[in-house]
Amino acid sequence: MFFVLLSVLCSVLVSVLLKLARRWQVDVGQAIAWNYVVTSVLTACLLQPTPGSLRDEGVPWLALIALGILLPTIFLALAAAVRHAGIVRSDAAQRLSLLLSLLAAFVLFGEQLSAFKLSGIALGLLALLCMVWRSERSPAVPGAARWLYPLLVFAGFGVIDILFKRVAIAGVALGTSLQAMFALALVVAFAMQLWRRARGTTRFTARSAVAGLLLGAANFGNILFYLRAHRALPEHPALVFASMNIGVVALGALVGLLVFRERLGRLNLAGVVLAMVAIGVMVWG
Repeated sequence: MFFVLLSVLCSVLVSVLLKLARRWQVDVGQAIAWNYVVTSVLTACLLQPTPGSLRDEGVPWLALIALGILLPTIFLALAAAVRHAGIVRSDAAQRLSLLLSLLAAFVLFGEQLSAFKLSGIALGLLALLCMVWRSERSPAVPGAARWLYPLLVFAGFGVIDILFKRVAIAGVALGTSLQAMFALALVVAFAMQLWRRARGTTRFTARSAVAGLLLGAANFGNILFYLRAHRALPEHPALVFASMNIGVVALGALVGLLVFRERLGRLNLAGVVLAMVAIGVMVWG
């Protein structure tokens, strides 16, 4: 479980770094672009990808290209969610994207629907509604940003999980698929920043590059320790998955409430608790 704890810490650290970006005068778009430089290099060094296998027949290039585009864009949505809605809601919304993956397993991949999983889906949808609900006492946020960005995170990470499943079914080795996704995401992320630079809306800074290196290390650490947790407990995948997701929601809630003084209504807090219960029910079911 030590690797699960490290993975949880790295996942929440990503949200903390995104939360601090504005305070540190970091350009989030640039940081996300540099993050993919780090993840690409670390994947090449530590996960032994075999790029030559990408020339084989049956490689799901459409899914890989879609992931290369979605990864940096949803990362930007996560950053916006953390800024407008806080760490608590953002981490919970990201983990509840499991709902979409589960629904896709039934609809697209032929998995059987059980009463436990159906209950978990219902609890998860209720949790999501409670978390994005805005009471009259909640601090005002311009427009619909407080609930829109968490919903984008929920939908975006759900689609990413489904595409990951598609790549896994095709038999592409994990290290190789990650290397391809990160390389494509790097190109897309820097293309967006170069476009912003050409329009004169940003300029590259060393501060943002350093922040991106830290972000990339935390992002990759989350993936690496999660994989090692599964290797350490090969007979208990549900335990690893549940501990990881519930741990991120719980630690994210503690950090958001205690460190950043995020304000949540009782209904919002109930939604966070329901999210942890829903994840447990879906995984153990």
